Amino acid sequence: MKDKLKIDIVSDVVCPWCTIGYKRLEKAISELGIEDKIDLEWQPFELNPNMPAEGQDLYEHIAEKYGSTMEQQKESQETMTDAGEELGFTFDYFEGMRMSNTFEAHVLLEYAREFGKQTELKMRLTKAFFSERKDVSDRAVLKKALLDVGLNAEEALAKLEDQEARKEVRDKEAYWQNIGVRSVPTIVFDRKSAVTGAQPIDVFKKVLTEMLAIA
Repeated sequence: MKDKLKIDIVSDVVCPWCTIGYKRLEKAISELGIEDKIDLEWQPFELNPNMPAEGQDLYEHIAEKYGSTMEQQKESQETMTDAGEELGFTFDYFEGMRMSNTFEAHVLLEYAREFGKQTELKMRLTKAFFSERKDVSDRAVLKKALLDVGLNAEEALAKLEDQEARKEVRDKEAYWQNIGVRSVPTIVFDRKSAVTGAQPIDVFKKVLTEMLAIA
């Protein structure tokens, strides 16, 4: 049996299926009792790299990007809300909800990685966006999330002005796109195999078991 399995989750903070996928993966890891065998890292992907600073109305954005009607969007949101509920996560879709630019959130997630707080910050930002109706491009919201997970907010926010830190995120985004990641979540195991989408818990259990050769 291997010592540790490296898992990279390529995802965006405002991607609902990334949250559902992670929560299912987390459940699979917990049910197998292999928490100590997993080395998990979040990798940056922007669903909307050209999103303006003020964001865009969510319904308008989805209609433009995917051609979905209002009815289809409502149906999809219900599906996601139900899936979230099963996993203890609240999706609170509301009239006037806006899609945010997430680049700075990704810069802060890179910072959090150095302190072993990446997953904690990722879930805090996701919760802010989906459960608390917050704009995750707003630096006050980002600051509160950093403080909530016990990080040095001043030091972290300084990274947003650091060209090297910004370039690192751009380079990582380019790396994953260059090797073919087009949709998220993409969950990569030991940089050898990957699954895309919010797979059922049993699928994750099977992959984890095979990768760790527990069977």
